[in-house]
Amino acid sequence: MEVIHDLLNYKNLKIVQNTEWFNFSLDSVLLANFVTINKKTKKIIDFCTGNAPVPLILSTKTTATIYGMELQNEIYDLAIKSIKLNSLDDKIKIINDDVKNAKNLFDTETFDIITCNPPYFKIFDKNKVNDNPIKTKARHEIDLNLDDIFNSAKKILKNQGIIALVHRPDRLVEIINMMQKNNIEPKRLQFVYPNENKNANMILIEGRKNGNPGLKLLPPIYVHNKNGDYRKQILNMFE
Repeated sequence: MEVIHDLLNYKNLKIVQNTEWFNFSLDSVLLANFVTINKKTKKIIDFCTGNAPVPLILSTKTTATIYGMELQNEIYDLAIKSIKLNSLDDKIKIINDDVKNAKNLFDTETFDIITCNPPYFKIFDKNKVNDNPIKTKARHEIDLNLDDIFNSAKKILKNQGIIALVHRPDRLVEIINMMQKNNIEPKRLQFVYPNENKNANMILIEGRKNGNPGLKLLPPIYVHNKNGDYRKQILNMFE
């Protein structure tokens, strides 16, 4: 069922979702608050944009033009509705296409920043496959894998431009290998924990095209207090 929700506590921002597919999650909020943006940032593209939560949040943080790429037609339609609902057509452009085709749609060295909340699971991870094909494509590397992402990023990122991802800790070594294979040097890394007593279940990582070696490990993020409530650090991201 298609519904309209408030985009967390962001003033006057709404997002269109379909409860039968998936709703945007904390992953997107963390990514949008992790990526390094400055006054020189002019163009951003969000790979695997879904119903556009990352572009919507980023629109509150920058005057840059923001693009989003979403392959699945049904989810692309939700993103378009979300952008129009918030009257952000002049700032956010959504493209219904494959991330692998980005290097054919845009000139070389077009973007200052790429963000990406990609499918997390390899297709052979059968125990995590969902019966819903839309959910399955969003969660599994059926249409897109890490090499595809960084290969496209290498082409359309400006020299010294950055790409930021949210992903799973068990894929970290592979992510770093794929970054370096495509001339992207990992520069910032942050682990996200459900609480202080559990293992990390997410990572945030940022790499720079043709960057110098040197990885900075940021302080960990703990999502919940012992009583299950969100920590203040997380609640601040919701506003």
